[in-house]
Formats: sequence, structure tokens, C-alpha cells
Amino acid sequence: MNESEVLTTLKILIIGESGVGKSSLLLRFTDDTFDPEQAATIGVDFKVKTLSVDGNKAKLAIWDTAGQERFRTLTPSYYRGAQGVILVYDVANKQTFQRLDNWLSELETFATKHDLIKMVVGNKIDKEGREISREEGLKFARKHRTLFIEASAKTKEGVQCAFEELVEKIIQTPGLWEADQQSGLSLGKGITDAQQSCYCVL
Repeated sequence: MNESEVLTTLKILIIGESGVGKSSLLLRFTDDTFDPEQAATIGVDFKVKTLSVDGNKAKLAIWDTAGQERFRTLTPSYYRGAQGVILVYDVANKQTFQRLDNWLSELETFATKHDLIKMVVGNKIDKEGREISREEGLKFARKHRTLFIEASAKTKEGVQCAFEELVEKIIQTPGLWEADQQSGLSLGKGITDAQQSCYCVL
């Protein structure tokens, strides 16, 4: 792909408790693979993928961090310069949902771009024993003015949509990326039919 066609490079973070499927979401989006035996992330994983949204190509630098406390020393540099953040919980694990407040608080503390776009993702909707309803997830997202979608890294449902919706909202917020990169920008036309399962609650 010709670098001159890329509108901008965006830093996207994936955060949440250990075991909610952050790495699985990332691998499904970037490589279209799923490993049920996915090992816990040690420190930070990093992948790059170019995505085209509404005629705009954006190169995504996606950072996947470990959810465990012992890696928290990485936090300040991890958040620096991020334009988008995906907060992940497991719909079959109530504690991971309850901990989202802590992750939002950390985000407020360390993020350097305060108009960054946030999305809450309820992962593992393929699993039995759901503990958090879609309505609860939506209510939380509305309260904190974030985007919201439910997804399954295993079945692929909602994964592509989540990243596309997040990037679309970032591109529609020009202050989030450099002024000299705005030439040729066509603002999004809203959610297409293929994206109607996404819930934009900003």
C-alpha cells in the first residue's frame, strides 16, 4: 500500500482485566485467527494494521497490554499519545465489568489526549453463563459517554465493526491528529447497514 494514501497513523489501546480476551480480539482483527489456548500477555504486545473507513485509510498501531497488576509500571508511556481506547470486559464474568471504572480512572490519569475516543466492548458473547446483559453494558457506556458493542473474538462477531467504528469517530475528531494531515478528508456518513450492530452512544 502506498504510504501517501494513508491519511494518518493512530495509536489504539486495548485495556481491561486479565483474561477478558484483549489479545484474542487483537489477533482476530489483525490476523483473523483465534487461539483458545492464547497465553496471557507479558508486558505489551503491538500490532499494525491499515484500515479503510469511509474512504480514509488509517494505519493503526494497536497496543495490547497485560491486565495483571505487576505490569502497571508500563502505564504512563503506554497511554501517552493514544487517540482511541478499547475497554474490554467478559460478559460471563461480572468482576471484569465492575473493574471498568478502575480502568477508566487510570485512563483519565495517564492519557495525554483528553478528547480521545473510548469504546466499551463486551467480549465472549459466544459463552454460556452470561452475567452482564447487553442493557447493562449500554447503560455503562452511556453514563461514561463511550461507544459500545458486544463481540466474540471466537466467532468474529462484532470485532471488525468495533475497530471500524472507533476509527471512524477518531477521524471525525480532527483535533485528535495533526492539522497537516487533514487534506482530502471525507467525514463519515454514519453507521452503514453492515455496522448497525454497533451502538454509538456518544
